[in-house]
Amino acid sequence: MPIDADLVGREFPPTRPFVVTDEEVATFAAATGAGTERVPATFPVVVTFRALLDFLEAERVDLARIVHGEQKFAYERPVVVGDELTATLAVTGVRQIEGTDIVRTSSAITDADGALVCTAGATIIHRGA
Repeated sequence: MPIDADLVGREFPPTRPFVVTDEEVATFAAATGAGTERVPATFPVVVTFRALLDFLEAERVDLARIVHGEQKFAYERPVVVGDELTATLAVTGVRQIEGTDIVRTSSAITDADGALVCTAGATIIHRGA
């Protein structure tokens, strides 16, 4: 089932808060080969992936049919240990090419005070049946 292009402009509810801990950073750094002297620049993908999973569940899209195409981050400030982050995903584009959906999303990642920490843009590819 194709992803509905009418989703463009739709914003999904924020994820539950995620606390950045030394342990979470160390686990992420070990998995990605990043150094552990500070929070890696790509760490917010942990929060945005939760938002993506919520989006896929809400739209009944099978994760097994998804390929991650692109990821970008635009920072207002670095993520630090102790941050409590949430991500609010919005669909910014949908197009179909020969039975494959190309979906662009933008996730606003905010701290416990509601201040924008960074914006994560992603492109996902949804393979049709």
